[in-house]
Amino acid sequence: MKTTIVIPNYNGIDFLKNCLESATKSTVCASIIVVDNGSSDQSLAWLSQNRPDVKVIAFPTNQGFCAAVNAGICAADTPYVFLLNNDTTIEPDCIKRLEDAMEEEADIFSVGAKMLSMREPLLVDGAGDLYCACGFARAIGKGKPQSRYVRRRDVFSNCAGAALYKKELFDKIGLFDETHFAYLEDVDVGYRARIFGYRNVIEPAAVVYHVGSGSTGSRHNAFKVTYSSRNNVYLAYKNMPFFQLLLNLPLLLAGFLVKFLFFCTKGLGKTYAAGLWQGIKLCMSQKGRAHKVPFRCKNLGHYAKIQWELWRNLLPPSQFD
Repeated sequence: MKTTIVIPNYNGIDFLKNCLESATKSTVCASIIVVDNGSSDQSLAWLSQNRPDVKVIAFPTNQGFCAAVNAGICAADTPYVFLLNNDTTIEPDCIKRLEDAMEEEADIFSVGAKMLSMREPLLVDGAGDLYCACGFARAIGKGKPQSRYVRRRDVFSNCAGAALYKKELFDKIGLFDETHFAYLEDVDVGYRARIFGYRNVIEPAAVVYHVGSGSTGSRHNAFKVTYSSRNNVYLAYKNMPFFQLLLNLPLLLAGFLVKFLFFCTKGLGKTYAAGLWQGIKLCMSQKGRAHKVPFRCKNLGHYAKIQWELWRNLLPPSQFD
């Protein structure tokens, strides 16, 4: 057995049955861990009664996505860990295809599945993530025909809702940063892997169907906007050394302004601004400074490659992103 499936759950009883059934039908053997984040919807009782084969780690309160997946990663005893959202189902050959892609090259940290919309399966929900110098992170291919995305390729990072990670590399780059709580934590861990010289790859032949916003509700809500804007500031601060922050600062400020104006049209401008301020305070705090990735001269080439990609990703997306 090469892979452990880790499924974080928060009040996801409506999704767990289908998610676990699809995981059980995998063509390769994989153990399953569900990490429950203090659910109040009888998720634990349902798991105990219906899925005694699944290992359950239960938190008394909601500790956030990062704490949940970290607990699952630490509990896994396999070379790979497949992080999977509870509002998903997977194709039977999904994990096998991810494992095969992971084993192609020794420097791969993560391999992401092609996520399709559960409601409109001909459309992509995400095929890896891009991150640019103005601080925008976006899902590649979102809302586009899935037939366009068939080539395995490097991406900036992978969505942790359906990605296979090489467990041993977490010992080198660190686990998911629990300061994030939720949102952009997967971009952060992928960014850190890039700094250390590892790669993130998307494998479109591995297919996952995703409902989306299964735990937090609508696409734009106060919780998501607050944490996303806070973490957007924190993400840039902790991964960019001073000279790179200074280089990108005008573009980052422009990006934050554009996002603020956008959320003003949604009635969430003050919420977004408050999140930015929380992010600034976090970066100035002892906790924020403690998590900043130390600059190492040996990684200078990796920083240069990342910076070129940050600039390149400012360009409008091509047909295939």
